[in-house]
Amino acid sequence: MQVLQKLQEKCCSNRSYPAMYSSIVGGIILDPAMMVIPMDDHMVHRGHGVFDTAMIMDGWLYELDAHLDRFLRSAANARIIHPPVLSNNSSSSSSSSNSIREKDKEKEKLRSILVQMTAASGCRKGSIRYWLSSGPGDFLLSSSGCSPSPAFYAVVIASDYEQCRDEGVKAVTTAVPMKPPLFATTKNVNYLPNVLSIMDAEDRGAFASVWVDEQGFVAEGPMVNVAFVTPQRELVLPVFDNILAGCTAKRMLALATNNNIILSVPGGVSNRKITADEARGCVEMAFVGSGLPVLPVVEWDGQPVGDGKVGPVMRALSDLLWEDMKSGPDRIPVPYYI
Repeated sequence: MQVLQKLQEKCCSNRSYPAMYSSIVGGIILDPAMMVIPMDDHMVHRGHGVFDTAMIMDGWLYELDAHLDRFLRSAANARIIHPPVLSNNSSSSSSSSNSIREKDKEKEKLRSILVQMTAASGCRKGSIRYWLSSGPGDFLLSSSGCSPSPAFYAVVIASDYEQCRDEGVKAVTTAVPMKPPLFATTKNVNYLPNVLSIMDAEDRGAFASVWVDEQGFVAEGPMVNVAFVTPQRELVLPVFDNILAGCTAKRMLALATNNNIILSVPGGVSNRKITADEARGCVEMAFVGSGLPVLPVVEWDGQPVGDGKVGPVMRALSDLLWEDMKSGPDRIPVPYYI
């Protein structure tokens, strides 16, 4: 009882997390003091887990299906299969059609849980974040001793985030090593390189850092993709071969392709390799990510990007994505009942 009282005293001042789902308890938790994960969960002490996120905008979940698709791909890469909410489903069928149906059921059930959790939270603006771990069981390296099925956790994060379009930020190139392709393209909980690179940026007075690979090509930021506008008015995002394919970045590419005339990018829209040397000669630059959705970069490694001011293309792209978040087709309504 004293432990619970201490936890409630510590958590009562923070109402940023109005709801959590845990497959360990099999339901939605509204008391922040009870939003816990077992210490022997392999995601905690071995990093064997994946996660993803989706934004809440005006009571709608934005691009949840796209994020869930990536979530399940990441889980497969991490060899974490069959979420616990579907543990009774048969996994013995080897036909591709049955496999596809099972994945559709997984996605549908996870979506339902996340929508119900968001509804229970009453939160109408913020984000949800959700994890699939190999589960609790022991403190060994192998996950073979974990419980019969993985563990699924999710949380609602209330945040009155705003569109980032008018004031640019600074970026720096980081010396923190990049993740190998398998780990970079799988959205997993091993974020130490990301943490160190963002700390590196903050130490140098920048918003975030940029990774450049060994061949001299621009990769990504620690939590964002990077976009450029060349002097030839081509919008370029680095190819996703060895970096995370951002859902917001992919959506931006689609919107930009359909609006390239409006955006004044007659050079077209490309998802290709771009060297750091070419990128430094670009007239506009931005970070692209779920909560931004487009954040212009006006200085990189102490040098101005273009004229050192927020450019019209990135400002217009920010408007396109923000409007898509508010009224676009890839939204799921949340039936609030509290």
